[in-house]
Amino acid sequence: MAARRDVFCQVMSPNVRLSLLDRSRTRAGEPDTAALRNTVERAEQAERLGFHRFWVAEHHAVPGIASGSPPVLMAAIASRTARIRVGSGGVMLPNHQPLVVAEQFAMLEALFPGRIDLGVGRSLGFTGPVRRALRRDADAPDTFADDLDELRAYLKGRAPVTARPRLERPVPVFVLATGRGLAVAGDAGLPVVLGGPVLDSEDVGAALDDYRARATAAGARPYVIVSLDVLVADSDAAARELALPEAWALAAARTTGLFPALEPVDPERPMSARQADLVADAVGRTLHGDAATVRAEFEDLRARTGADELLASTSTFDREALHESDTRLARLLLTP
Repeated sequence: MAARRDVFCQVMSPNVRLSLLDRSRTRAGEPDTAALRNTVERAEQAERLGFHRFWVAEHHAVPGIASGSPPVLMAAIASRTARIRVGSGGVMLPNHQPLVVAEQFAMLEALFPGRIDLGVGRSLGFTGPVRRALRRDADAPDTFADDLDELRAYLKGRAPVTARPRLERPVPVFVLATGRGLAVAGDAGLPVVLGGPVLDSEDVGAALDDYRARATAAGARPYVIVSLDVLVADSDAAARELALPEAWALAAARTTGLFPALEPVDPERPMSARQADLVADAVGRTLHGDAATVRAEFEDLRARTGADELLASTSTFDREALHESDTRLARLLLTP
């Protein structure tokens, strides 16, 4: 393994784009408001460290996540920063009317010109009650591609109705994609954000080749952002420990239907055999370790995906350790 790490250290690109996705994870014993303040503070640090983008998420009625309104949180972040791009990772388009989304992001772009990104996804609410509260039927027709076209028409000023404020240039749109979403992004000629289990699929290369061919045929430059948890510590074991709180939460969600707040690491935590397997799987899907391990694994990921950018969607209970991991990651991938 040491020899392999040395090889990758030599070929690491010094100009990789590096960004952060923060989901405003709640922590046991703290109010939701603390999670939102922490997100804004993390964005300020990300700008100081040289990250390219800082994105926030949309989740509704989830105990472990405080952010349900990306545009509102984005406005707070953009007002506290000066350079870093601020975006949504993402706005779930099935939950909104395209005109309203266009108006919200046109407003943000007017207030913070040249710094706003609009990432859109197609996920529905997490549970049946949430879907009903959002007036979404799980069996409703998939209109994502049509809604995306309508949204872009508003942003470009080409729709029958003019979204205000009218902009001199449209807000960049990104598609959060798994499965068929890659084809939608490609046909639309839009950048794509790829994350989750699909990154480990043997078919990921072929799927991305198809996306790139579609985007090129649409007259656009293909652009691939890969998104996954990335944790850098002074040892592989320490980084694995940082990955455990999020892995525990994911295991709880899969077995209880409840995605909980982050909790501190407890080596004696009781788990069923299924939960233990889910934790191991979740940790295995993170990119974690010391600097050499993370560098090598990231280069392997780039070789498999041809990624243009890394969007680190990282969470852990220890806030100071998370900030230190962000700092280590920036030094690792942003230092020539």
